[in-house]
Amino acid sequence: MSAIRLHIIVGSTRPGRAGAPVAAWFSDIATAHGAFDVTMVDLLEWDLPMLSEPHHPRLGQYTRELTRRFSATINTADAFVIVTPEYNYGYTAPVKNALDHLYREWNDKAVGFVGYGGAAGAARAVQMLKQVVTTLKMTPVFEGVYIPFVQTLIDNAQFQATEGMATAAGQMLDELARVSQALSSLRVST
Repeated sequence: MSAIRLHIIVGSTRPGRAGAPVAAWFSDIATAHGAFDVTMVDLLEWDLPMLSEPHHPRLGQYTRELTRRFSATINTADAFVIVTPEYNYGYTAPVKNALDHLYREWNDKAVGFVGYGGAAGAARAVQMLKQVVTTLKMTPVFEGVYIPFVQTLIDNAQFQATEGMATAAGQMLDELARVSQALSSLRVST
């Protein structure tokens, strides 16, 4: 079995964001897992404009070079992990914008979540995102990583995960690998 192409989407673009060190930690865990070929997709670097394409994403008739490049990048993935904060009980606009930019490129792919923030560890944001990703024909896995009070776990721009968070990450990656493998036949037929 070849490695599953996992794209880790960094969902915050805010200056001083905790998402970059959290995503770097998770990338290391995913790489060490052994089942994945990991690619980081940092939405800060992509800087996708809001609704800049004239046609519905379902059509795949992209007019902008940036959209075509983003489409090609997302299309190569077998699975995703979205690393997201929670802002005002919801997910970030950059995450929603990235998801709305495309359609078929997301279809029949597994998705997991690493949520971080205050007391809830972005659990509310993740629940909202699950509604969105299923509409894009993605399959969210049950296991997830929820990081409460994230700022207390960052020192010198390095995220210091607890043992429980590392265990949760491993469980999510195991499930992501199983679900992604199960969906692979659907991706081949499209």
